[in-house]
Amino acid sequence: MLVGYARVSTLDQNLDLQRDALTKAGCERMFEEKKSGKAGTKRPEFEAALAYLRPTDVLVVWKLDRLGRSLVEMMRTIDSLRVKEVHFRSLTEQFDSDTAHGRFALQMHGAMAEYFLDLNRERTMEGLKAALARGRKGGRPKKLTPADIEVGRALLHSGTISIAAIAKRLGVSRDTFYSYFPQARTRSQADVAAAVTRQASS
Repeated sequence: MLVGYARVSTLDQNLDLQRDALTKAGCERMFEEKKSGKAGTKRPEFEAALAYLRPTDVLVVWKLDRLGRSLVEMMRTIDSLRVKEVHFRSLTEQFDSDTAHGRFALQMHGAMAEYFLDLNRERTMEGLKAALARGRKGGRPKKLTPADIEVGRALLHSGTISIAAIAKRLGVSRDTFYSYFPQARTRSQADVAAAVTRQASS
């Protein structure tokens, strides 16, 4: 059985072009929706189509990108269909997993998707190595807990410990520390000005 899936991104766009193409291709059942293809966007009709499909059925789309915005996401969907013994056909690109040519073309797309995924991983790792070489750790900056904030406030109030030393003790950068204690920046600037004045007078 041929099962069609049609999608446009906004309410202003029209499904007629895709609907006509899928009907002409022989689709007996149709699922349609107006939703963004961006990764993470819920597409209830698409999920319903996947749940409806049975072994030997064929999921038909007007164009490959109807499956999603990301090439990796598209290939994962196609692979999940293969596991369920469901075929896939894209009318515009003429991909048909039921033919040798179609399977080869899809495998090439899958290889390209893996290549770009690996390339992004390598770039991320190189970036982390470069950051570590400069003394920075990857990931989001550490956030101060309420207990950390109390400690920082007490140390600031004592007036005997430098801002850099307090930030280091709390395990955050000076900029992060300033985001929690903006008044500390004023104090730091005053300390620098005082040091400059002392140096000039000596």
